[in-house]
Parts: sequence; C-alpha cells; structure tokens
Amino acid sequence: MDMRSAMRTLDRGTFRDIALVCLADALVGASFGAIAVSGGLPAWVPVVMSLLVFAGGSQFAAVGVVLAGGGPIAAVVTGLVLNARLLPFGFAVADVLGGGWRTKLLGAQMLTDESAAFTLLQRDPKARRAAFWICGVALFAVWNVAVLLGALAGGAIGDTDALGLDAAFPAVLLALVLPSLADRSVRNPALVGAVAAVAATPFLPAGLPVLVALLALVPAARAALRRTPPQTPESEADPEAGDRPAVDPECQSAGRPASMAEVR
Repeated sequence: MDMRSAMRTLDRGTFRDIALVCLADALVGASFGAIAVSGGLPAWVPVVMSLLVFAGGSQFAAVGVVLAGGGPIAAVVTGLVLNARLLPFGFAVADVLGGGWRTKLLGAQMLTDESAAFTLLQRDPKARRAAFWICGVALFAVWNVAVLLGALAGGAIGDTDALGLDAAFPAVLLALVLPSLADRSVRNPALVGAVAAVAATPFLPAGLPVLVALLALVPAARAALRRTPPQTPESEADPEAGDRPAVDPECQSAGRPASMAEVR
C-alpha cells in the first residue's frame, strides 16, 4: 500500500492515538531488552526475537521462562499459547491484507493487538487498510529500536533489579490480561488457571506451571458447548425455519394460508 496516500486517509486524532501507543510500546520494549540482557542472555537474543517474533507479550513470557530456569520447549510453547489470541484477529482484519502472498506474509508479521484494534475502529475500507499498515509498521520500527537500545542499556546497567525493571514482567503481563477480566466467562477460568499454576509451582520445573493453567480451559469449553443451542435436523436443513410461522397441515393441503385456519 502507498504510505503517502495512507497518511492522507486517516484523521489527526487517529495519528495521535497511534503515536501514544508507539510511545508506550517503546518503554516496554526498552524494558524487555534491558531485562533480557541483564538476566544473562546475549544482546542479540532479544533483538533477533523482536525482529522475527514481534509479539511483546509472548517475548516477555518466553524470556521469563528461560530466565527462571525453564527449558526452551516450555518457553516456546508458552509464547505460542499466549500468541494464539492473534488468530481471531487475523480473521477480523483479513480484508486489509489483499494482494499476493508476500503482502499477506508481511501483514501477518505486522499483526498485533494494537494494529488490529485501530483497524477495527475504522469503517471505510481505505481507512482500515491505512490504520493497519501505519500502526503495524510504526510499532515494528519503534519496538525494535527500543529493544536494541534497552539491550545496550541492560549490558551497561548490569543489575536491572536496582531500577525495579524486574517488575516489568508481571506488570506487563497483568496489563495485557486485565481488560479481558471484565468478562466473567474469561475471569473465572483465568482465576482457576492462576490457582492451578501457583499450586503446581513447588512441584514442577520453571515454565511448566503456566502450562498447567491451561487445564482451566477444559470446564470453560464444556460450559460454552452447553450454552450452544442444539440444532434439530429441520433447523439444519432450513436455518430460517424458526423465523416463519407454522403452517397448518390441513390448510396447506387445501392451498390456504395458516391465517385462514385461525378464522374457521
């Protein structure tokens, strides 16, 4: 997409909001780079991870598992599970990724919570595309520069605990999930999963307790299935059957509408 024409599509308020989001993500990215390096990882690890993964929550979770002593498999699975939330976002903004497979591949890399949110706020197709690409590209650039600067600063600082940057892990992850906890159907499984993870922490290696929390999804999924109304063969054959008035068999055979049966 032509970025110049895209810049003229969005209003000033949207640009301001995207800039504020970029500023907030820059602070988080710098914290991520500093914590990863000060925890003992080489500086290239958070930098390459940001270029290839580009998912703040998953990066924090994966590096947090490694720094806590967990294995690489647990770190990767944790990141994948957390990043699975972007799958429905991909379906919701698929219309802005027109073009060939290269455009779709690049768009998949630019897909974040923020770029999806700004896209869904727009109604005009051109504005949707502009919001997605401008927000995605801006966040990608700002995030990676901030992670690089944070990694360099982390090597110079040495002990980020003195600055309280170690609190960035739980703070960022908590900020990611708090908006979703307003819904009781999300809050209850989250609490059950948290309790399960805390209970398993003394007995399992680092990185595995968070996977135990996934067990809370089982009763939540079963409850969702129970709330789904069953479909009869007739409704499956004709989905609109429930919206039409029933026809009296006698009237139907006589070629008269059901209202005539009510008159007699």
